[in-house]
Amino acid sequence: MPGKITDVPGLLVGNAEDESGRTGVTVVLCAPPAVGALDRRGSAASTRQCDSLYPDHMLSRVDAIVLAGGSAFGLGCSNGVMDELSARGVGMPTPYGTIPIVPTAVIFDIGIGRSAAAPTIEMARAATKNAATDFAEGSAGAGYGATIGKLLGVKSAMKGGLGTAARQGEKGLIVGALAVVNAWGDIVETENGAIIGGARNPDKPGEFLDTAKLLGQGKARPASSFEQNTVLAVVATNAKLDKIGCGLIARMAQTGMARAIRPCHSPFDGDLVFALSCGELSADPVAVGQMAADALAEAIQRGVRLADGWGLLPDARG
Repeated sequence: MPGKITDVPGLLVGNAEDESGRTGVTVVLCAPPAVGALDRRGSAASTRQCDSLYPDHMLSRVDAIVLAGGSAFGLGCSNGVMDELSARGVGMPTPYGTIPIVPTAVIFDIGIGRSAAAPTIEMARAATKNAATDFAEGSAGAGYGATIGKLLGVKSAMKGGLGTAARQGEKGLIVGALAVVNAWGDIVETENGAIIGGARNPDKPGEFLDTAKLLGQGKARPASSFEQNTVLAVVATNAKLDKIGCGLIARMAQTGMARAIRPCHSPFDGDLVFALSCGELSADPVAVGQMAADALAEAIQRGVRLADGWGLLPDARG
C-alpha cells in the first residue's frame, strides 16, 4: 500500500466534489495544530489567510489547509471549514471565542465543467466532516477539475488530479506529501524524463508535443496566460520544526515539483507548497526537505496516473 500524507500522525484529509460543475475541495485537518510555512513560485497564485505562514507574522499555528478549485471564487469555501472547526472549539483562543487558522489556496479549473462552478461553503464543511486517514486520489477533491499540459489550451490537454505519497526515515521519521496537479506543463518520470501525461499533438494522435522541448527550440507559444493552471502541494512531517524550518522544507519540496513537472513554475502557474510540522521528533531539516521533495514528486505522478478523464479528456490510466 503506498504511503499517504496521513501517515503523519495528527493529519486527516477530506474531499468533496461538485460532479456537474467538475470542481472540488480538499481539506487537510491538523490536530493538534501544526506549525506551518509557505513557499510560492510562479506568478499566478490565489490565496487566503496565508500571511500567518510567513516568518515575520506573530502566529505560527495551522488548524487546517484548504485546497480548492473555482479560482478566486473558490476561496470563500474555507468559511465552511472555519465554521465547522469553530463549532468544535478548534482555533486560536481569544476572549471572544476561537478563531481557526485555515490558509487556503485555489487552482483555476473553470472551463472543464460549468464555468460558474466553484466549491461552496457546504462542500468544504462536508469535506471537513468526512476527513479521515484514508481518502480518494485521482479525480477527487480539489483535483476533480484539474488538467495538465496546456501549451495549446484545454483542447489538447489531459486530466490532472489529486495525489499523495510518503517516505519513512530513520528513528520513526515520516514525511508525507499531497498534490493537486493542475499544471501548464507536462508531468514526467523523475528517473528518465519520459512524459506520463501532458500536451497532446493534435496532428499525431497518441503523441505528446513535449512542451519543454518545443520551448527550447523556440517553436512554442502559450495559447493564453489565462488557461487553467497551478499546482498546489502540502508536505508534512512528524519532525519538530519552527516556522523557519518549515520554510526550508517548503523550499526544498519545490525541487520535487520541478522534477515531476516540465516546465515548472511558469508565469501561467501559481505553484505553491505548504509545509507542516506535526510532531516532536528530532530530525535534520535537510533530510526532511529531501524526503519531502521525493514524496512530492511521487504524489504529483500519482495524481495524474490515477485521474479519470470521464471521456471528456484523455487520462494517463491507459
